[in-house]
Amino acid sequence: MGVEGWENYKLSEIVEIIGGGTPKTSMKEYWNGDIPWLSVKDFNNDFRTVVQSEKTITKQGLENSSAKLLDKGDIVISARGTVGELTQLGRPMSFNQSCYGLKAKKVTTNDFVYYLLKHQIKDLQQKTHGSVFDTITKNTFNMLDVVLPPLQEQKQIAAILSALDDKIELNHRISQTLEAMAQALFQSWFVDFEPFRDGEFVESELGLIPKGWEVVSLDQIASFLNGIAMQKFPPEGREYLPVIKIKELRQGFTDQNSGKVSTKIQDQYIVNNGDVVFSWSGTLECKIWCGGKGALNQHLFKVTSNRYEKWFFYFWIQKHLERFRRIALDKATTMGHIKRKDLNDSKVLIPNDEIYTEINRLIKPLIEKYEGLLIETQTLQSLRDTLLPKLMSGEIRVPIEEKEASHDRSDGTEAG
Repeated sequence: MGVEGWENYKLSEIVEIIGGGTPKTSMKEYWNGDIPWLSVKDFNNDFRTVVQSEKTITKQGLENSSAKLLDKGDIVISARGTVGELTQLGRPMSFNQSCYGLKAKKVTTNDFVYYLLKHQIKDLQQKTHGSVFDTITKNTFNMLDVVLPPLQEQKQIAAILSALDDKIELNHRISQTLEAMAQALFQSWFVDFEPFRDGEFVESELGLIPKGWEVVSLDQIASFLNGIAMQKFPPEGREYLPVIKIKELRQGFTDQNSGKVSTKIQDQYIVNNGDVVFSWSGTLECKIWCGGKGALNQHLFKVTSNRYEKWFFYFWIQKHLERFRRIALDKATTMGHIKRKDLNDSKVLIPNDEIYTEINRLIKPLIEKYEGLLIETQTLQSLRDTLLPKLMSGEIRVPIEEKEASHDRSDGTEAG
């Protein structure tokens, strides 16, 4: 049964569908201009808006190709390979032929279409075809049925969801800044030795270091606990823990596609918010996990220390991460990885207690704020994802003020 006052359409009836294009790569004058040129890797994340791209084109490149320039607020959807990634433009941008641009017609708004697509993306993905890559064509948009509330209700729904997404993206920007500030302090103190330039230095296996500092191995400042094969611990009943694998670590959260495991696994293999997790195989990443309680899969280390604050060993791992990736790449006959020997071979510096206490006073609060924002973001994302289907189906209705509704009358008259 439909919702009273809501109308049925084909997706193709409510949006203008615009194809993308690529200027000739052999023409240097077509590239590195001031027009952002999107590909799916620029927006395959959980953020609503995009404002920059890896590649840019010139006006000449735009005019001499099938590429189009979309307006701020228009939507781009990936149409080939990784189908169904969505973004809304934060500025005028162009895009490649593996995507479609969508511009709302008068019966709806770009903001509402974005959330409508986000809600029905699985329906769209099921209509893909292709012998090699999943693909959607312009005809695919004729195959998807959608339902629209009255225009003012659409605007209210989009405003609610947009407010959550705006806060999520603001948190992300602030958390990035906090981590960068902490990283810069670490670099200044432990790599460049800026606060100690007037002090006495001595020779070490790492070169000249401040007198009184110690050189030790990475695995001496923290414990690296390897995860376990979770298929040996299937969930019992309805209660379970989501499994944290490399995919989950990269995206920062678990989802409905994450594996499930018994809640009775040993406590040491449970990951909680604030734990440092390091993938030593495949895609090498190290993150402070803030995606909720989960289970530590094999190929991941949970890194802990009884003596040092997490920022200390987290940034030392980050310092060695590029070298670890090179080691893994050299061994990538199947799946590249590092060994515990590589942890032992990685050297770190330990200052005296007085200096450690001083730098801890500066960095620890930044990391605590960083964690807090990431945890809040996960809560907001969960709320948004819970509200989305309820608002889009009419299960939850939003109140429409009479004064606001009057502005959507086609004859322009006011409510009397």
